Amino acid sequence: MTLVSILIPALNEEDNVRNTYKRVMDVFEQLPDYEPELIFTDNHSSDETFSILTEIAAEDPRVRVIRFSRNVGYQASVLTAYRAAEGACAIQLDCDLQDPPELIPQMLDTWRKGYHVVYGIRRSLPDGPVVAWLRRTFYALIDAISEDDLPRNAGEFRLTDRRILDELRRVEDRSPYVRGLISGMGFNQTGFEYDRNARVAGDSKFPLRAMISLAVDGLINHSLVPLRLASLISLLGGLCAFLLLSGYLIGKLVFGQEWPAGFATTTTLILLSMTVNAMFLGILGEYVGRIFLQSKNLNRPLVEIELNGNGQRNDAVPKGRRTMVEAAE
Repeated sequence: MTLVSILIPALNEEDNVRNTYKRVMDVFEQLPDYEPELIFTDNHSSDETFSILTEIAAEDPRVRVIRFSRNVGYQASVLTAYRAAEGACAIQLDCDLQDPPELIPQMLDTWRKGYHVVYGIRRSLPDGPVVAWLRRTFYALIDAISEDDLPRNAGEFRLTDRRILDELRRVEDRSPYVRGLISGMGFNQTGFEYDRNARVAGDSKFPLRAMISLAVDGLINHSLVPLRLASLISLLGGLCAFLLLSGYLIGKLVFGQEWPAGFATTTTLILLSMTVNAMFLGILGEYVGRIFLQSKNLNRPLVEIELNGNGQRNDAVPKGRRTMVEAAE
């Protein structure tokens, strides 16, 4: 029997956690050759999410719960789950059930064919037309400018092999972009199309501000184009200034042109140059800030409570299962 880790990040999902647990377990009841290990990472929920997860973990030792001491962000939460996974492979699944667990058997069948990563490609989205267009535009943009091969329209719904999980355990990144990390590792990766469902219950935990933050993480973590763009625009700005100055000198010295005092023009140019400088100093600041956080090891996710973790779980799990997991590794 093969152990499969199901990674489920949760933040204020009291209306969804039980339903998510039930649907995942119903799927594995139809898969006698696989044993599930559910890892919920509670991002310091302020509702009854952790209380419900505590009850589920007490009833089922196959459920592990990791609660952080504060909200560490979606990406850091997910990376922690990947690093905690003990299975021969891991499947990431959002708690809102927009990605149907019923597709897990298809993912496992594809994995058995020798693929290290099996990711879902969103054929349709339940979002409005504007949000859906923004998502697809972002995926296309980051794929175009990134040095890694990032699949378009692929979200967080994916299966990763033990080989990838072992590599993720080596990652020490304070502002990770997990989707890009996995895609950039290479190996054999393939996608499959599916229709994404609407959220079952509760409110989305990804408002516009969070989406913009995720987009910035993706762009900066996997591309040097913003820095190169800053250099290019600086060169173009310098060239324009040189041409204007040359035209002024030629008109003044060769043609005797008397230029009027250009206070407005001068002021505009000064303000424009200040704006451009400030904008690209901000881009540089994003990169420098991430270097600072990485070097100081700040914002490291701290686990407040872990239920059915390594120490507790190993006492409750039959010896045979651990042996099979080690063989799968």
